[in-house]
Amino acid sequence: MTGAAEDAIVREMHVAAAPSDVFPYFAEAEKLAAWKAVTAQAHAVPGGTFRMDVTGRGDVAIGSYIEVDPPHRVVFTWAWEGDTTPGSKPGVVEVTLTPDGDGTLVRLIHRGVAPENQQHSAAGWAHYLDRLARAVSGQDPGPDPWAEPVTTRSD
Repeated sequence: MTGAAEDAIVREMHVAAAPSDVFPYFAEAEKLAAWKAVTAQAHAVPGGTFRMDVTGRGDVAIGSYIEVDPPHRVVFTWAWEGDTTPGSKPGVVEVTLTPDGDGTLVRLIHRGVAPENQQHSAAGWAHYLDRLARAVSGQDPGPDPWAEPVTTRSD
């Protein structure tokens, strides 16, 4: 389900895992990297920060955790590192995890998205939340087609 209210993107989806299994995917660097980033750093406490290289091409998301209530809710700011657009300010992402039958209802609201970025941001959340659903259900989400392939050096 998708909705947009002025400057908000809303996504809801059911995932086949308990809230306690889903929550770490928003709070732990290794789990963030499993579905949302090439590399990630995270310190999920109020005032703690995260930094995710989403694509490996300089698309680096940064933010601060505002509220951390495992396994029910996490709220954090969201911005793109190096964004110098006049008047730009971080958005706020609120994720609520509610038990739902044999899994969890994930509700994500991203507020503060500039109108010119809404379509792209909504598509991004749809793409990555699909990857989250696979990861939390124990499936390998596979390589992210939006990211640079990870290469290894052979010396």
